[in-house]
Amino acid sequence: MGSSPFLFFMLHLLVFCCGRAFSKNAELGALMSLKASLDPESRLLVSWTGSGDPCGGSFVGVACNRRGQVANISLQGKGLSGKLCPAVAELRYLTGLYLHYNALYGEIPQEISSLSELTDLYLNVNNLSGEIPPELGNMDSLQVLQLCYNQFTGSIPTQLGALKKLNVLALQFNELTGAIPASLGDLGSLMRLDLSFNRLFGSIPTKLADAPILEVLDVRNNSLSGNVPNALKRLIGGFQYENNPGLCGAGFSSLRACTASDRPNPSRPEPYGGGPTGLSTRDIPETANLRLNCSETHCSKSSKALQASVIVGVLVVCIIVLVIGILSFSHYHRKQKLENASDAQDSRLPTDHAKGAQRKNGSPLISLEYPSGWDPLAEGRHFGDVSQEFMQSFRFNLEEVESATRYFAEKNLLSKSYFSATYRGSLRDGSVVAVKSISKTCCKSEELEFLKGLNILTSLRHENVVRLRGFCCSKDRKECFLIYDFVQNGNLLQYFDVVDGSDHVLDWSTRVSIINGIARGIEYLHGYKVNKPAIVHQNISAASVLIDQRNRPLLSDSGLHKLLTNDTVFSTLKDSAAMGYLAPEYSTTGRFTEKSDIYAFGVLLFQILSGVRKVTSSMQAAADLGKTQDFMDRNLHGKFSEPEAIRVGKVALWCIHESPEERPGIETVLQELGNCTNFS
Repeated sequence: MGSSPFLFFMLHLLVFCCGRAFSKNAELGALMSLKASLDPESRLLVSWTGSGDPCGGSFVGVACNRRGQVANISLQGKGLSGKLCPAVAELRYLTGLYLHYNALYGEIPQEISSLSELTDLYLNVNNLSGEIPPELGNMDSLQVLQLCYNQFTGSIPTQLGALKKLNVLALQFNELTGAIPASLGDLGSLMRLDLSFNRLFGSIPTKLADAPILEVLDVRNNSLSGNVPNALKRLIGGFQYENNPGLCGAGFSSLRACTASDRPNPSRPEPYGGGPTGLSTRDIPETANLRLNCSETHCSKSSKALQASVIVGVLVVCIIVLVIGILSFSHYHRKQKLENASDAQDSRLPTDHAKGAQRKNGSPLISLEYPSGWDPLAEGRHFGDVSQEFMQSFRFNLEEVESATRYFAEKNLLSKSYFSATYRGSLRDGSVVAVKSISKTCCKSEELEFLKGLNILTSLRHENVVRLRGFCCSKDRKECFLIYDFVQNGNLLQYFDVVDGSDHVLDWSTRVSIINGIARGIEYLHGYKVNKPAIVHQNISAASVLIDQRNRPLLSDSGLHKLLTNDTVFSTLKDSAAMGYLAPEYSTTGRFTEKSDIYAFGVLLFQILSGVRKVTSSMQAAADLGKTQDFMDRNLHGKFSEPEAIRVGKVALWCIHESPEERPGIETVLQELGNCTNFS
């Protein structure tokens, strides 16, 4: 009898061990089936092997939770050109499935609905077709459903209204027909609903308009009609409805007033037109709700799946009993080995998409993960002197950033540095932007400091300072994104050290205009003539001066140091020091001032005058003596105003004086430069 507890423990341990082993084998088999389906030519998922360990770190795009179970598959933008097969349903602990920006085709297998822990399903920007499976409504944990930019047909399943945790539903740019299900109004957590660019008709359900935390409803470019519910006025710019000629309503710009014919007839509860019932109507009531019948094919598939599950279950039990019989005589020290193995497995790095990583809004939407767990961009926070409403207008979500950059495609990479990478992107409205990606480890983690930095960046408005369009912070990617206006002609650095006759040789009047614009940008940052605190740029250089299509200079990265950790700021100074922009007093004071900005501007003046990156002492001596032939760009072939060049050279010398006290302020610099006939 004394051995009973031991045997009881061993029984449970063996059941657990065998269950885990069987689970791992099942997951490996599912992954290999998934590989064969997603990558039929086996060109892209070569690291997925039948002898490998999915949780060992070798399977590209696969991450596991602390229990050693596959919890995340991230294969976005990999060039996959196969299908999504039903085997994905065997990955029972999956919380995130990211297959967007590929070339997948075929239908969504209805078996995917059995993934009860899945929170994020990203299948957008593929070539998927067929109808959206109504079984998706059974996925209780789903928070984000991204199916946009595909070729889905049929109607929107009413069953999606059962997804009580759903935050984002994106179905835009498909070929969906029918009415908007009123059941979507039951989604108490829904924040963003995009149904634009489809073939939907009927009215906008009042129930949907009353969704409690809905922020964005986009129904553009459909065939909707009828009275727009008044409740949608609260969304202001978040409600987009253009190119639906049949819509009417009061209080909405560009909407006509409603007439009696626009009102639905409540005595005619008509379902979707052209659906399984065969009915077709012109006026679809806002309460349209069609119960789709199970097709014979789908039912047979479901039945076969159930039979297979029963067979597998019986097989599992048999295997476990057999293993228990074989291993029940093992020595007790086996327990210690198993515990050690379990600890080692639990020590694996968990994925941010795993079930244990909870997030406020679901999916990688705007949130930051700091050690204390706070979210500086959460609702209700105040941003210094900037209102919450104003700050909200700057916020992008990760989907918008990914779409703009085509998932950070290599061909869109503009530049890369120690702490950031900048990508060219295109927003949905067609405007071109530059997206600067900054690692979370490079951002300040102190809430107050971070918010102060954002406050500064969003407040900058000047014709010679690059405008910040918005920002996004992704907990899952561990990155912060700053979205700026795109400046077409690159930075000033590319106009130096060019060969004679090159298109990048700037004429004298253009150089004068660029010098003037840079000075006015610095004047704005330093707080002259504007009611704002002074901002020291800290990193004025040819690389931080961008040139637009009209050859207008714009200062970039203004105020950016306010977001970065001190060590990151220090690391960015190495290049500046090598180029001679760093004021000499920094080595002793370790501080940046307005006068250190003036010093960097002086170096920049010499570069613009000479057309070369490296400023030498001989150039400075020549400028002091007024010998333009020794410090002016030879590519100009003498086509410049010598008096003006001499004056600019003198200003440059004044700006780079060893003593900061002897350097002029930016207003004095502008006054001196204004004496040149070309400056205004």
